[in-house]
Amino acid sequence: MSFPCHGCDRVFDSEGALSLHAERTRNPACRAESLEVGAIHFVDSEDEDADTNMGDPPSSSDSLSPPHFQGDLFGAHYDESDFEPFGDPVNNIHSATSEGEMDMDDNDRIDMDYIDHHSESSSEDEDELAANPGAELPGRPQSPLPPPARDARIRIETALRDKLYSTPYPSAKAGAPLEKSQLKAGYHLYANALQSQHNPYAPFKSELDWHVARWAKLRGPGSTAVTELLSIPENTRELNGLIDQIPNLRPRFKLKEIMMAGEIYEVYFRDALECVRVLFAEPEFAQYMVTKPERFYADADKTKRVYWDMHTAKWWWATQCELDSEKEGGTVVPIIISTDKTQVTLFRNKMAYPVYLTIGNLPKEIRRKPSQRGQVLLGYLPTTKLDHITNASARRRMLANLFHASMREVLSPLKQAGEDGVGMMRGDGLVFRCHPIFAAYVGDYLEQLLVAGVKYGECPICQAPREKMCDPETRYPFRDLEAVLEILAIADDRPADYLKECKHAGVRPIYRPFWDDLPYSDVFLSITPDILHQLYQGVIKHLVSWIKSAYSHAEIDARCRRLPRNHNVRAFMKGITGLEKLTGQEHGDIARILLGLIADLRLPNGMSSARLVKATRAMLDFLYLAQYPVHSTETLDLLDDARKRFHHNKSIFEDLGIRTQWGLPKLHSLDHYRPAIERLGTPDNFNTEYTERLHINFAKDAYEASNKKDEYPQMTQWLDRLARDYGAVNFRHALARYIVQQNQPNLSGPRQRRNLEIEAVYKHIPFVQVPVFYKVRFWSEDFPRFRNSNTYDVVHCRPSYPSKRDPRKIVPGRFDTVLVSDGSAQHDAGPRSIQHYCVARVRTVFVLPQSGRQLLLQGANQTIHLAYVEWFTPFSAAPDSTHGMYKISPAYRDGIRATSVIPLSNIFCSVHLFPIFGPVVDRTWTADGVLDQCPRFYVNPFSDRHAFGTIL
Repeated sequence: MSFPCHGCDRVFDSEGALSLHAERTRNPACRAESLEVGAIHFVDSEDEDADTNMGDPPSSSDSLSPPHFQGDLFGAHYDESDFEPFGDPVNNIHSATSEGEMDMDDNDRIDMDYIDHHSESSSEDEDELAANPGAELPGRPQSPLPPPARDARIRIETALRDKLYSTPYPSAKAGAPLEKSQLKAGYHLYANALQSQHNPYAPFKSELDWHVARWAKLRGPGSTAVTELLSIPENTRELNGLIDQIPNLRPRFKLKEIMMAGEIYEVYFRDALECVRVLFAEPEFAQYMVTKPERFYADADKTKRVYWDMHTAKWWWATQCELDSEKEGGTVVPIIISTDKTQVTLFRNKMAYPVYLTIGNLPKEIRRKPSQRGQVLLGYLPTTKLDHITNASARRRMLANLFHASMREVLSPLKQAGEDGVGMMRGDGLVFRCHPIFAAYVGDYLEQLLVAGVKYGECPICQAPREKMCDPETRYPFRDLEAVLEILAIADDRPADYLKECKHAGVRPIYRPFWDDLPYSDVFLSITPDILHQLYQGVIKHLVSWIKSAYSHAEIDARCRRLPRNHNVRAFMKGITGLEKLTGQEHGDIARILLGLIADLRLPNGMSSARLVKATRAMLDFLYLAQYPVHSTETLDLLDDARKRFHHNKSIFEDLGIRTQWGLPKLHSLDHYRPAIERLGTPDNFNTEYTERLHINFAKDAYEASNKKDEYPQMTQWLDRLARDYGAVNFRHALARYIVQQNQPNLSGPRQRRNLEIEAVYKHIPFVQVPVFYKVRFWSEDFPRFRNSNTYDVVHCRPSYPSKRDPRKIVPGRFDTVLVSDGSAQHDAGPRSIQHYCVARVRTVFVLPQSGRQLLLQGANQTIHLAYVEWFTPFSAAPDSTHGMYKISPAYRDGIRATSVIPLSNIFCSVHLFPIFGPVVDRTWTADGVLDQCPRFYVNPFSDRHAFGTIL
């Protein structure tokens, strides 16, 4: 049975696949199949803590997600039943020879045969080949790389939202099931094991019993207390007996002992192949499982590739071709391995070195969320520091060999299965000939060096010399896997030559690395980008420190304290220069405001700041572009352009004496983002940053102003309060103007302005109160294009109020700024030009009373939720040529601040403004009052990724 999508005419083989397509597509026509595009929903409640929502995000289980890697497919709780009996292992001791030195490093290289970064070609063979600035300083050339053209950015952002064109893999046998008839799988096998086909809670009698048992084992008190609770009719022993009847489908842990230099080290691990089987057979994943590669394009001519999940990138297609050249009908199962040291109480409160496994057949929306349980805890590696070895070089060498010997044991089941294939049943009962192939390794820089066997300070991917690592004009070849394997093969026969050849090749003398016999794998190309450690904790961390060295700390901190509030922007009321040991999230918060802090700040020595501002803008562009959930050939061109712009302007840091050399491995890693995305998919396939969860608080709901008695005196008090507390000085006239416009559309336009104002003056408002809202939450269908979590955008419009903790203290009011659509663009389908929008400040969000709405608004067009806003000047035709930000200022009409009442649905998203501080910030300005005190502003394109893709 087929399931067509009428939005793009694609046909799917299951209803689940069609549903997933509708959730993930950027095509509004496709989403209209299952969602009401642009729908607006509100929560009107008498509860004082209710809030207003614009739109609803797709349903998600994120709200209760555990922290990073807390639990896997099998949960977070293990006991002795998950481990095989550990006695004296027989034939479990394996020797790992410790030859050669072990140093650490980071280096890069790019093979130009792998991909032409400037080619628009869509050759069918491409995947097969891949397995306020002053004048410039004299003597310094003007940067030859201007910021990317705004028209190009608009065109690219628009293309990413439009219909995609696909090319399926040519062989119908690739990724196809072996059996035409479905076998009983998943929950059917579970029910058969329990001999219960009708009770989903078996072996428990009811849902209540199951919940009690779950609470008792995972959240409850000690066994004595539980026994007392269950004394009638059951006790803890009986409860445990019921739990023991549950079929245990998860592979048990094994113990292997590895001998090295006379010491024995324990490795606990599961059978990797069985873990892959369990993931592949999970019933909840069946409808989302991808079994064959596919190419996607942004244009009908199929010249502009589009990448997101692993099956859309080049590695899978090329690997499938290799498999089919030997025997058709195989299904590639990309293995993704990650490691992370942590504290594990299971092993006597010792530090543990967990290894995690997942498969690329699962969409990244499942793999990157621990709550979806797409990860499997594969094993624990030894955590010894080998302190008994006094020679540092020998200790590093042995640690590397111990790691690789352990990983070899853990991943050994994948070798034969990857070569010959093995039958695996999917959660829907279909059987595939699967080839589990090591495809990607996720870890920080030190882990990457350890895996690749490269010295510290060099690149684990390419052959770039350390001293020329950040040369933007030279592209170095990737490390040659075949050459490295030939060197490692002589370890036993020619140890002296082995050490010399390893040193010459720039690799550690590791005895039998775990990847040397894994089929169809290249460990150097398996190293993935890491947004958290390479960008936020790498280049952004460096950039912030360089800026601190270039400018006055007092001036930077003064500007931080005077930035206006915004839901997406963190307030650093003590500044940023004194902060130490920052997390990746905190560096991300600083990146949102960094350009605004220095845009018009002069260097202390009088030197032009043009190159510094351009370098900062370029690095922020790279940061935000790299985090796109979907990339195309054109966005990758922008990524390359941002990297080159930084390198062409980084000389300012040399002239200021801040940097003397650029041998920074994390800065060099930027060179590899484009080939890695084209090879394996977008970085959010592998980055761990997105496991963090955002919590959106609820706000006050409706406010009532009177008791509806003696209404005219109360009306005066109500208007006075709106003007005093909300700053809505022209509320009545703006509301009257809106009502006249709705009832008499012929009065719209500049020529009818005088008649409109006259009608508004004589319009009677027959009520004395309106319910107001202190916070509005927005959801746009455009958000998933930029946000990897189903998070809302939030706008605050609340007057000052006494603190709950100390009523004598007044909490300042907050009225946020927003982007308002002029109605010419369908903003849920994505912006076409920033000129279709205007910045406004929301003073209050309110609803008309039911009686007043029916009396004042004629016809069916009765918008319920309205906003009173103050306008800023329209966007100019182009942003500033140096830092790329638009300049705006408060708008006035006849000497009075321009205001309007607008439908709340016209608000597209929140927007953050940078005050134009001038050479020295006015110390009388405050963060709470700067939107009223400052006469000019820059529009911040870095407040979040959605703003970056909108303010073009």
